[in-house]
Amino acid sequence: MDYEKAGVDLDKEEKTISALAKQAVYSRKDDKKKIDTGGHFAGLMSLKNKQLAISTDGVGTKLLVANKMEEYESIGIDCVAMNVNDVLSVGAEPLAFVDYLAFEDPKPEISAQLGKGIKKGAERANVNVLGGETATLTEIINNFDIAGTCVGIADEAMLGKNITEGDKIIGIKSNGIHSNGLTLARESIKNAGYNYHDKFNQNNLIGEELLKPTRIYVKSILGLIEDFNIKGLAHITGGGLTNLTRLGDYQYLINNPLEPPEIFDFIKKCGEIDQKEMYNIFNMGIGYSLITEEKDSNEIIEKINDFGFRAEVIGEIRQGSGVKIEKNQRTLKFG
Repeated sequence: MDYEKAGVDLDKEEKTISALAKQAVYSRKDDKKKIDTGGHFAGLMSLKNKQLAISTDGVGTKLLVANKMEEYESIGIDCVAMNVNDVLSVGAEPLAFVDYLAFEDPKPEISAQLGKGIKKGAERANVNVLGGETATLTEIINNFDIAGTCVGIADEAMLGKNITEGDKIIGIKSNGIHSNGLTLARESIKNAGYNYHDKFNQNNLIGEELLKPTRIYVKSILGLIEDFNIKGLAHITGGGLTNLTRLGDYQYLINNPLEPPEIFDFIKKCGEIDQKEMYNIFNMGIGYSLITEEKDSNEIIEKINDFGFRAEVIGEIRQGSGVKIEKNQRTLKFG
């Protein structure tokens, strides 16, 4: 099993995004211009003496798991998390969130659960919920879809321009699959003959494990930006650790990866998925990452852990390009 066999053609997806991006281009002619981010995690524009950051995202096919489990609160948290973590990654403080909810047939009981989740996510990120839009699209939508948009403010964006050889890469642990790679996960589990109501461990069913909401890293990171020389931030989402390459053309050597939560080994075995494909699709236990000087790394880790997360130095910057992962005497290279 791999992503393409599961139904996601990454090459076609990239070409589709590129086709849109080449045409949807415009910048104001005054001082409120967009800032070239080089494909970073959020869009940016000048706003007097500040920079405005904006990101939009959904939760993907995790919705299909939620439908089977009839549990939607975690999806609301996910929708906030995917957006605020991206805005955070350009060094901006997330300030406000709006949602877009499209139903085939409006269901108040589902929207109430989603609303509770959005509130929880907003509390964890300390963002205002400014409303949103709900639409009934009977001939377009199958069941429902949800997406969100977050805006934030930065004094100056953090785009990885001052990274140097020897800087340390700190990884912060994820609590599971978060909101990426669910198509491959679902197909793998189906391939092995399981369903979401089968027992995963003593605490959770398979569906409950998949629905663990994306962690929100905002409060643990914002203070670090003010107190330390943080050189780059990366939300580890679809594409796994290759997200680090958005910070610039360096080699990102990961020689101490965090141990992935057990859900990843389960998915791997269910679909007989190659290890490189796993690291190319999933976060594999690292939900967020930051780059800093070696002298600050231990103190930064202590402060992150004080928020209840687990952080470690997972690697360092080397000369070269792409991501190199060294695990169990095997080397995986990306880019």
